[in-house]
Amino acid sequence: MIRTLQELDLSGKCVFVRVDFNVPIKQGRIVEPHRIERALPTLRLILPKAKKILIASHLGRPGGKKDLGYSLAPVRDHLERFLSQPVTLAPDCIGPDVEALVQDPRYKVILLENLRFHKEEEKNDPVFSRALALLADVYINDAFGAAHRAHASTSGMAKFFREKATGILLQKELDYLGRILSTPERPFVTLLGGAKVSDKIGVLRNLLPKISTLLIGGAMAYTFLKAKGIPVGKSLVEEDQISLAQELITQAADLRTTLFLPVDHIAAEESKEKPITTDVSIPSNHMGLDIGPKTITQFNQEIRNAGMVLWNGPVGLFEVEPFSHGTKFIAQALAESKAISIVAGGDTVAAVIQAGVEEKITHLSTGGGATLEFLEGKRLPGIQALEDGE
Repeated sequence: MIRTLQELDLSGKCVFVRVDFNVPIKQGRIVEPHRIERALPTLRLILPKAKKILIASHLGRPGGKKDLGYSLAPVRDHLERFLSQPVTLAPDCIGPDVEALVQDPRYKVILLENLRFHKEEEKNDPVFSRALALLADVYINDAFGAAHRAHASTSGMAKFFREKATGILLQKELDYLGRILSTPERPFVTLLGGAKVSDKIGVLRNLLPKISTLLIGGAMAYTFLKAKGIPVGKSLVEEDQISLAQELITQAADLRTTLFLPVDHIAAEESKEKPITTDVSIPSNHMGLDIGPKTITQFNQEIRNAGMVLWNGPVGLFEVEPFSHGTKFIAQALAESKAISIVAGGDTVAAVIQAGVEEKITHLSTGGGATLEFLEGKRLPGIQALEDGE
């Protein structure tokens, strides 16, 4: 059994909150604060109840050593504005200086410095885990994006706490993604895009028996189209996955899962060249870079009729303007749909935000690899560590 934050008595306690603030930073400024904003409900619920709150995250890949280029200082500045109160950035995440800050009553909210400044974090070192655990009375994990990693702050330290629970964001992830695995509302439509079939094999195998309609777009569609003998020109194809694509097409038919592949494309000789609209066959000197208008209409119709929609992966090269329309139209259709909508994957979430419809999506998952592994049916170390008896 896993407890939720609301079930714990936090009064007079020092609470350690593992969040996922691994946000993009350029020239010392946060480019996209979505992950910080998603953790705010948990932090705001804890603040008036706890004696002190310690916020911990990793940022980037500093290689297990202190590198100020990966400091959480920009995150601290953002967090102060969001919480409307002072946030102290600790000089480290463990050690005497951090312990002194924790003991000092003047400091209510402390952001620990980048956990990955210590190589022991990713190694799930028990001594490092214990040092982190000694800082607090209660452990809250709200970092779903890191829950698939057996690291010290996501897994190792949890066993030292009797009082531990999910944060609001992590619990929301478990609730919505869990519904997909157990009892998805029907018709259950899954839209998969992105570059590679190989990235989605586990999800496809696990979800296919539950899916009413499967829509495939993005570069991965060209592997499926080639598996059906349809010319795809110079489009990206995973040659070693063609037989798997054929197998999945057969399996979908056996399960009576309706499978839609693109029936037209926006193609070009190169991504910087002038695009053309082509039917299902792509000329030999062109590559498919977005779904075409007929496919958009077809996909949108399935989304409108759905009871639940899972979308993972853009359906085109959405970062380049001539090839962004398919992904934008899908985001708009999902926003207008009455279906429970779940969007997963960093690029897909970014596309939804770029389309300005994030407030109309039921759930934007903060996990990349964690979401895929969860939907594959795997038990995530960060979730297991919260179970009673762990």
